[in-house]
Amino acid sequence: MTKERSELKSIGYEIFIGILSILSIVNLVLVYAAQEQAIATVLEVMNAVFSVIFLADFLYRIATAPSAGGYFFRHFGWADLLASMPFAQLKFLRIFRLIRVYRLLRKVGIRTIGRALSKDRAGSSLYVLLLMGIFVLEFGSLTMLRIEQYAPGANITTASDAVWYTIVTISTVGYGDQYPVTGAGRILGSGIIVVGVGIFGTFTGYLANFFLSPKRKESAPPAHVADLSSVTVEGLRLRLEESEAKLTEIRKLLAEPTQ
Repeated sequence: MTKERSELKSIGYEIFIGILSILSIVNLVLVYAAQEQAIATVLEVMNAVFSVIFLADFLYRIATAPSAGGYFFRHFGWADLLASMPFAQLKFLRIFRLIRVYRLLRKVGIRTIGRALSKDRAGSSLYVLLLMGIFVLEFGSLTMLRIEQYAPGANITTASDAVWYTIVTISTVGYGDQYPVTGAGRILGSGIIVVGVGIFGTFTGYLANFFLSPKRKESAPPAHVADLSSVTVEGLRLRLEESEAKLTEIRKLLAEPTQ
């Protein structure tokens, strides 16, 4: 159980990686099932994004693992590395990452997961919005391409147009070089804008909480200050005892009869 806990990262992070693993596996199936090249191109772009995220996850795990060799050989770290490579033939190895996340979360238990997510509300909200951003980037691009591709006067007609429009919209930049011309496309674009504002607003709040939290924990005095105060109190106590002893001697002298 201790080994399982040491391999487990934060609960929110493991769930985030697990959901991305599921989505990446679904995308691999959709790439082969897609009948239009434009849709396949969007899915390939998203798979490239997942490859970067999973490579960063591999580096993070091997850097923080109690035993780098144990993680790489016994806990399928080699599969994580190969699945992060830009080769479609190796991406099926992402199933190992999903199995590991499921195994770790099952060992922890549902109640512990719920308490951890509730305790770390800022981090949980950040992961939720990151997932929303990834889902919107993929399915927003696919949906926008489907809606606008053959519309009269449309300027979002290729996969690169759809992905570019979604990226600049979700980042709240909005260059205006690509824009929807249909009513359904504009409604979808409005939703992408709302999600983008939520993501960046939450991310800003998360960073503020991250940098301000350590200052709140500095209420306890440093160790050397505590030691100094204890020494000072001890010195005062000794001086007080010496003063009481001298007062006792003076009282005895005064109480003696004079000759």
